[in-house]
Amino acid sequence: MKRITILVADDEAEIADLIALHLEREGYQIIKAEDGKEAVQAIQTHSIDLAILDIMMPKLDGHEVTRQIREKHQMPIIFLSAKSSDLDKITGLVIGADDYMTKPFNPMELVARVNAHLRRSMQLSQPKVDHNLLEAGGLTIDPDKRTVNLYGEMIELTPKEFDILYLLAAHSKKVFSVENIFQHVWGEAFYESGNTVMVHIRTLRKKLGEEENNKNKWIKTVWGVGYTFNG
Repeated sequence: MKRITILVADDEAEIADLIALHLEREGYQIIKAEDGKEAVQAIQTHSIDLAILDIMMPKLDGHEVTRQIREKHQMPIIFLSAKSSDLDKITGLVIGADDYMTKPFNPMELVARVNAHLRRSMQLSQPKVDHNLLEAGGLTIDPDKRTVNLYGEMIELTPKEFDILYLLAAHSKKVFSVENIFQHVWGEAFYESGNTVMVHIRTLRKKLGEEENNKNKWIKTVWGVGYTFNG
């Protein structure tokens, strides 16, 4: 597993060493830079997960380093500076820093903030899982996009066909009567419109490639009761 790498850029060697000592105890890999140009080079040549930057560095200050980082990267950036006014803090955050600590600082508080920002960054970088998707075998139903995919092919459904399929699939194994389906999908009181529902079921089955003698239908008829999803 890749070790998390943190850039510590500060022209005061004692401060950089102190930060490195505490972060290495947490298991992090540390890369140090003595000025802004070294910091930019480190970003370009290493995979950095978080940067701790002093603002008043030689060659390039922390603000300029942050601007260059933000052109290509979204890693968390923590400013560590002797500048303590509210304006300085606001400026740093507006430029692109995620946090701002003033010197002198508590090393343990810095470690806690580093851990928090890394935790949040890693959560945001995780692939997003759409918990609304319904999947069964080779069938995928996306209620947000209102799409149906069957074995890699998109199936074109009418709005009512989609609503019927989603209703059944979202309540797998539950049996819906024709009256239940009509009330849920059409949103109206049932008025002897069973044929309307059955016509939609029939066309839906055809689009899903179901044959009359196929025992593994997506939509199963429960004789005398109604329909259920068989995925």
